[in-house]
Amino acid sequence: MIIDARYLVDYASDAAFAIDDDLTIVAWNYGARRLLGYVRREVLGRHCSEILQIVSPNGEPLCIPDCEGARCFRHFRAFTALSCRARHKDSSWVPLNIASVVMPKRVRPSQTRSAVAVVILRGEEEEDRSSPPGQELQIFTLGRFGLATGGRSIATNTWERKQAITLLKNLVANLGRPVHRETLIELLWPEIDEDRGWKRLKVTVHSLRRQLRSAGIVEGVVETAGKTYLLRREVVWVDSDAFEKCIGEGAILQRRQQWDKALHHFDEARRLYLGDYMEEDVYADWCTAERERLFEIYLELLTRMAECHTRVGRFAEAVRVCRDALICDPVRESFHRALMEYLVRLGNAEQAMAQYHDCRRLLARELDVEPMPETQRLYQEINEKFRGAAAE
Repeated sequence: MIIDARYLVDYASDAAFAIDDDLTIVAWNYGARRLLGYVRREVLGRHCSEILQIVSPNGEPLCIPDCEGARCFRHFRAFTALSCRARHKDSSWVPLNIASVVMPKRVRPSQTRSAVAVVILRGEEEEDRSSPPGQELQIFTLGRFGLATGGRSIATNTWERKQAITLLKNLVANLGRPVHRETLIELLWPEIDEDRGWKRLKVTVHSLRRQLRSAGIVEGVVETAGKTYLLRREVVWVDSDAFEKCIGEGAILQRRQQWDKALHHFDEARRLYLGDYMEEDVYADWCTAERERLFEIYLELLTRMAECHTRVGRFAEAVRVCRDALICDPVRESFHRALMEYLVRLGNAEQAMAQYHDCRRLLARELDVEPMPETQRLYQEINEKFRGAAAE
């Protein structure tokens, strides 16, 4: 009997979607739309990690390109996770449980790109969304901005003063550093005079503190120092801060040639990087520099991961990391060169030369330039060796 998982999704009473071998979403039902806010046309054909930003109760990201669920599905095992939180399209957090049904090979349709698993999302009851008192504030900045405490999300979309969210974001961007009130007034109300701005700022700061207290954050998070405000680094957890710490710890182990231990920290850092810093504030000048800095750190992280994989002979993993990096920055020549070298180490010289031609076309189309001399030299070396081996 042949079963198309799309029918299971369409007739499921819970929120559900189906994915294929590449973790691409191939079916999405109305329940999933109601739960997470995305309509079918927004998700079909996209990698599930692009849509599902799900975290465990301790804030650890679950939906990454090669997640535990993907590994289970590859081995025909179901995947479950309880008491998770998912990002709604409107940036709020939705509590849910995850279940799944894996499609055995014998019941899959024979056409290509058939679904391999149906993932079921069951929303948890939300009668009590308040957090226990005294919980640490968790701040998510990599991807969509969000707050959580005690394993539960803080629904900022219900805050009566939206300026309080912008204020908090700016303080997060200056974590641990005081920000003068004039800077904040200019950010929030650039058209009004300082006296009126100062009155509004005091009301907004009071509103922010009240919202955090109502969420169970009893520790003073926003501190006043003279004419400045700061977000106290020691009493909050910020994903971008944790991201950099993981990379720093991994780099120390990498220098000690402890490759697998370094990779453990690098993997953790990569799981934290769910997207660009404050991605919804794409036109905000105050976070542009930090967004670019963290993106460069992320690319450096991928470089380190590829190097560690090669040190232990996992060239296929190094290739995968380089390909992922080129999705983020297609014209970064260092990744094209590394990919060519790793392909050669795998015995795929033809693919390495094809990668060079891809690189050349991209550079010509996007930047109107030729590859760097070192990239051209690498291609010539591979080409000569390949021709020599073919002649033998």
